[in-house]
Amino acid sequence: MRQSAPGNLVILTGAGVSAESGLATFRGPDGLWEGHRVEEVCTPQALARNPALVHAFYDARRAKLAEVGPNAAHRALARLDAEWPGELLIVTQNVDDLHERAGAKRLLHMHGELTSALCAGCGARIPWNGPMGHGPKCPACGAAKLRPDIVFFGEMPYEMDRIDAALSRADLFVSIGTSGAVYPAAGFVQIARHHGARALELNLEPSVGSSMFSESRMGPAGELVPAWVEEMLKSSPSLLGEGDRLP
Repeated sequence: MRQSAPGNLVILTGAGVSAESGLATFRGPDGLWEGHRVEEVCTPQALARNPALVHAFYDARRAKLAEVGPNAAHRALARLDAEWPGELLIVTQNVDDLHERAGAKRLLHMHGELTSALCAGCGARIPWNGPMGHGPKCPACGAAKLRPDIVFFGEMPYEMDRIDAALSRADLFVSIGTSGAVYPAAGFVQIARHHGARALELNLEPSVGSSMFSESRMGPAGELVPAWVEEMLKSSPSLLGEGDRLP
């Protein structure tokens, strides 16, 4: 083991965590994102072609946040964040703010945030909670070039260097509520395993990459995550001991 217990944790969360709070997952069973094709609402080309549609889509999602709150999974991860004495990084693919509202601090939004605006003119990122479709000006430079601070398809996710560094030091990688179908996040388990970490999947059903995990537990995040956190906080040395390490 790279260090004595308690060890280093990297936790990846996906749409399955926030779905239990009442937020629709982006990609539904029919392959559409809330009735739209991906190309219509989540690419730079879509924003240039039909900014009204793209802004309306994200304005509606931003407004929905006021109607929902963190669930048991968010609260359990916030508790782990507060009490885990080793390194811990929660990397979320979700663009909502439910992890923060539950109290998580060691958190990174790799796909951006609904509650943030990005100025296409000067690159400033501004906290944002209201609509954006009416063309408000950037508080930093005055240009009317604000867009959702969302990583569109074809754009580089945020803070990949920090994520890669955390994965290289991880003793345990945990994937929660994600399909394992979207890269680069889908490749995190391989990176962590390559560096010798154990890997645990907590998901409603097996993901595309389930076979790459040391262990998979199936069920609702609101049940699985609190139970796992309780295990970790009570018996971290045995869960991360040398005998459990992968070659």
